[in-house]
Amino acid sequence: MQTRVNRFSRLIWAIIAIAIFVADQVTKAAVEARIPEHTTVPVVPRFLNLVLARNAGAAFGLFSESPSAWKTVLLIAVSSLLLAMVIGVVWRNQQLHRVAGVGLALILGGALSNLFDRIRVGRVVDFVDVYYRSYHWYTFNLADASIVVGAGFLVFELLFLA
Repeated sequence: MQTRVNRFSRLIWAIIAIAIFVADQVTKAAVEARIPEHTTVPVVPRFLNLVLARNAGAAFGLFSESPSAWKTVLLIAVSSLLLAMVIGVVWRNQQLHRVAGVGLALILGGALSNLFDRIRVGRVVDFVDVYYRSYHWYTFNLADASIVVGAGFLVFELLFLA
């Protein structure tokens, strides 16, 4: 059931986005302060490690090896454009479902945190290493997880609530 978006809904979504931003920045700083680069810290044996990885590329490390001086500028520009679009959807849509609002807030918080890192130091810190036997997923951070979960909320709304 869609209801009219009010100030309280937007306030809750802003709090979610800010909480994700802060939590991501705190966890990245903690990992950088406590885990030397290329060191693996087992958390759940045979499933989850913490490992410090500095990613100068896009999602999943795409373009991280590119020596192009424009890479960081392009990533910042694309991220900024996408963030502006998300903010525009949340701000202008008066019939936004709560599930979509939470999803967009999660995406916004994660994307803002990663964009902040790119502007500040030209890279993001990834540290979550999920694996099964010798198959490792791409190393990621709380912001990346928030973006994926937020996208999941949007897909859920499209499939089951729209």
